[in-house]
Amino acid sequence: EVRLVESGGDMVQPGGSLRLSCVASGFTFSSYDMSWVRQTPGKGPEWVATITSIGSTDYRPFAKGRFTISRDDAKNAVYLQMDSLEPEDTAVYYCHAAGLWGQGTQVTVSS
Repeated sequence: EVRLVESGGDMVQPGGSLRLSCVASGFTFSSYDMSWVRQTPGKGPEWVATITSIGSTDYRPFAKGRFTISRDDAKNAVYLQMDSLEPEDTAVYYCHAAGLWGQGTQVTVSS
């Protein structure tokens, strides 16, 4: 089955950290660029970060210096380490690649 499954979302206080995971199946994971995208109610999808098949990374300005995207091709997994979280980071975070979307994982940053 071709799919992406995210996990790791939670509720944290401002300044806290979370590590999101996305596990892929059904396609040649190592050949694809992988991205994280987030969405909040009333707003369109917002690209967060991408890691290419060769490991190059790119970030939206709000994510630079706070978020780190990485991948483990042996595990068919991509990760998003999020530090110094702010209430504005509250969203559903989705993994995206190869025309696929996961089901999303909720991140809530609140005191």
